[in-house]
Amino acid sequence: MASPNILLPRTGIGADDVALLINDDDPLSRQTGAYYQKARHIPDENVIHLHLPVGKTALSIQEFEPLKAEIDRLTPKHIQAYAVAWTEPYRVGCMSMTSALAFGFDEKYCSPSCGPTAASSYFNAPGSYPFIDHKLRLAMMLAGTGFDEVKALIDRGVVSDSTFPGGKAYLLNTPDKARSVRAGQFSLTKAELKGLVAIEEIEADFIVDRKDVLFYFTGLAQVPNLNTLNFKAGALADHLTSFGGQLTDSKQMSSLRWLEAGATASFGTVREPCNHQQKFPVPAIAMFHYLQGNTAIEAYWKSVAWPGEGVFIGEPLARPFAPRLRTVNDALFELTVVSPAKTIWRIEHADSVMGPYQPTGKGIAIHRGQSTLRFPRPVGAKTFLRLVR
Repeated sequence: MASPNILLPRTGIGADDVALLINDDDPLSRQTGAYYQKARHIPDENVIHLHLPVGKTALSIQEFEPLKAEIDRLTPKHIQAYAVAWTEPYRVGCMSMTSALAFGFDEKYCSPSCGPTAASSYFNAPGSYPFIDHKLRLAMMLAGTGFDEVKALIDRGVVSDSTFPGGKAYLLNTPDKARSVRAGQFSLTKAELKGLVAIEEIEADFIVDRKDVLFYFTGLAQVPNLNTLNFKAGALADHLTSFGGQLTDSKQMSSLRWLEAGATASFGTVREPCNHQQKFPVPAIAMFHYLQGNTAIEAYWKSVAWPGEGVFIGEPLARPFAPRLRTVNDALFELTVVSPAKTIWRIEHADSVMGPYQPTGKGIAIHRGQSTLRFPRPVGAKTFLRLVR
């Protein structure tokens, strides 16, 4: 509901769809959970209080299984995703914490021999009901080394909603060829997303002094000069390397460094994955779904084909490209959207929010890319409009 009288198409999950997991034995988790619930207006019935070991990076399977059973028991049936209010533990056996919460622990989602793993049915999937459509409750960790960092992360996510930030996608092909295997996708990425987002493909170790970073995808064990960059609120960024998902004890650069630098979500693997591209985000897919109005958690999850060994971190509900409706004057509304193709949105009206809705007049022409257009406000307090893609 964009206004008392306007219904917009659903492009992503919302606060009512999210369950917030809090470890009551962890002071930072309690503080993070309390702040996130208030910032995102998470309903009380969606908050799940748990007891986990503190100071451990990994849970054993024996520790996790009763925890998962408790979460399943307490989760309301309509929930589509989990916001996980802790940084440790980030791993369960050979799986990441976020994948273990989503799939349940299952060794088919990880490989001790650096090989293929089971695939996710959610990879590049349409829709915004992951549990209804795929029996999968996505998970993302509100991770950080201290409350100041986590609070800043949450604030960036909240403020990013429907802002349509300008900015660029930076796709780096570094001299580290083993970690730059995604570079083979970059030309196609530029072609497929032309007109949707500005993309700069660069052959270099890193970028420096850029003030417009909306997406940053690279491959290095350590990414320098992050402190010289300005990330747009809602930015996604990650580096393809073996242990970025070892959040607090990595021999390489932890994915937390992206969040500390100003990104709003990131990804990393918690164990040696080798450089299977399927185990890492596909930049084109992450950007495509994000630009259409998906949340950060949906866009990132959709971009990883084999996510069992990877941990998703960030502010799950960040949605900078959600359709934005504003009042121009007493007679007009202004709508801003991003569309991957030229299309028509139909306007329907009803005397009740529940309908039935009937088509009214001509549709709204939407061109490829970002569109801003105006249409009449409903007349009368009991007139409701619904925009249908």
